Amino acid sequence: MAVRFKINGDIRFLSHAETVSVFKRACVRGCIEVQYSQGFNPRPRLSLPLPRSVGVESDDELLELRVAVSGFDTERFKKSLSGQLPEGVQLVDVDVLKSKEKFGAQSATYVFNLQGYGHNKKLRDRIKHLLESENLEVERQTDAKGGIRTVDVRSFLKSIEFDEKRTFVIVECKISSAGTIRVEEILRLLELEKEDLAGPIRRTQVEWKSN
Repeated sequence: MAVRFKINGDIRFLSHAETVSVFKRACVRGCIEVQYSQGFNPRPRLSLPLPRSVGVESDDELLELRVAVSGFDTERFKKSLSGQLPEGVQLVDVDVLKSKEKFGAQSATYVFNLQGYGHNKKLRDRIKHLLESENLEVERQTDAKGGIRTVDVRSFLKSIEFDEKRTFVIVECKISSAGTIRVEEILRLLELEKEDLAGPIRRTQVEWKSN
């Protein structure tokens, strides 16, 4: 099953692993029979193919889930799962996956609420500079021990623009096998602090490709 859902409110502070656990527990409580992997340590076949940064809300999340029964009742599944999800997690839609079908993200759009900060000329000039640059190098932590490497993220930035009232900055990011740009890296490039934002960062749209 491909489960589309939204994340809002305080539950946005859950980590990727904790969000997976939310759905594992919801499936157990909803009596949904999930397939398990083979081997010495079987695990439920349930995953979130695009990790969400802690603190980011999202209108377009995807859960891949394999169920252990044939002739599955999709509507009953939606009702059972939705009834067990906590406040802040809203089920949007459910589609049946083909055998071995998986999804990969190709792009994602993030919205930064500035509440008037967008009228700042410094920020407008900074965005112009970023879009005109051929290379944008950032230092990225690579492991829990504090390892650092330099990454050129310019190819991952598809567009940066304001909304009509200049209260939001909208950033579209490319996602590929080479990776993508991280939310905290976007903030650093824009020379913004989280204190400059008037609300949570929101992921509004993800372009998915099945394979």
